[in-house]
Amino acid sequence: MKITVSPAAQKWYQNNLELKPGDGLHFYGKVYGRTNVHFGFSLAFVKQKPQHPYYQAVYQEISYYFDEEDIWFFTGYDLQIDYDADYDGPTYTFVDEEPE
Repeated sequence: MKITVSPAAQKWYQNNLELKPGDGLHFYGKVYGRTNVHFGFSLAFVKQKPQHPYYQAVYQEISYYFDEEDIWFFTGYDLQIDYDADYDGPTYTFVDEEPE
């Protein structure tokens, strides 16, 4: 269960959400929608400094994380976040979790 964020996606978040060092993005599952592996649930995020993250990836002093109550949504998967220039926004792909 890990999150990777491409440099292009990091830049998009920083520019569009005005992220600065010390900020965080909390990712979680929400009812309705879908991902490439979830039906009836989609990925959401909120700009929020982490308090007690279960998992976090830090890029340029910005935390991309999920909390313990979000484990159900990420179990068995790694989340890869990239940027799509045609769409001008981030893309989210869940892949089978890589063993550590």
